[in-house]
Amino acid sequence: MTHPLSVQLYSVRDLLADDRDGVLRRIAGFGYGAVEPFQPTADPHGFRKVADDLGLTVSSVHAITLLGEPTEVEAVFEAAAVLGTGLVIVPAGFPHEDFTTADGIARTAEKLNALAEQASAHGQRIGYHNHWWEFEPQVNGRHALEALADLLDPRVFLEVDTYWAAVGGADVPVVLGGLGDRVKALHVKDGPIVKGEPHTAVGAGAMPVPAILAAAPADAWRIVELDHCATDIIEAIADSRRYLSALEAQA
Repeated sequence: MTHPLSVQLYSVRDLLADDRDGVLRRIAGFGYGAVEPFQPTADPHGFRKVADDLGLTVSSVHAITLLGEPTEVEAVFEAAAVLGTGLVIVPAGFPHEDFTTADGIARTAEKLNALAEQASAHGQRIGYHNHWWEFEPQVNGRHALEALADLLDPRVFLEVDTYWAAVGGADVPVVLGGLGDRVKALHVKDGPIVKGEPHTAVGAGAMPVPAILAAAPADAWRIVELDHCATDIIEAIADSRRYLSALEAQA
């Protein structure tokens, strides 16, 4: 891997509320080298200090407020700069029905392209993170996310959530091969590939993880996430690290 393995902190959202620093310390102790915050404007200076002390970098940030008021958007860019990342990601927020028609996809692309222009002024890049609803619809015989990619400014990158893509019916390695260098980050997760069922540690579910990682660009961030876990979340994060490290050693 070009980058250290990262964790999307939404996975441990409940634990973070009680002991942010302790949770980050445990993640670093498992051997992760990076994290992906989902509330970047919450104490970015304090977060950066703790991360630096633990040897953690910030791979990227999620911020739903990128679709909010101009002052909220600017605050995200400023926080990302403090955190030391240039990758700022819209994690959701567009109407699901916009991914069912060509006109809706065009509206989504227009908004992301406008954000890319704003991000560029800050030396940053805008990304988009999918769920299943960008893959279930077919537009002109292709997954909606693939149609969206055709309309995006080259400065907009994709963070492909591999699990939700599979839930949406995609052959994930094939999709990754088609998107190519547009993909700058992956959410690596596992589970039964059934909507509504809890996730598992990476390697303990039905996802073809080795094939997915082999199909992704070598320089794309690998970010572990478990939205809802069937087991203890901290143990699952540790187990995911062990599994992915073993895969890397075999490569």
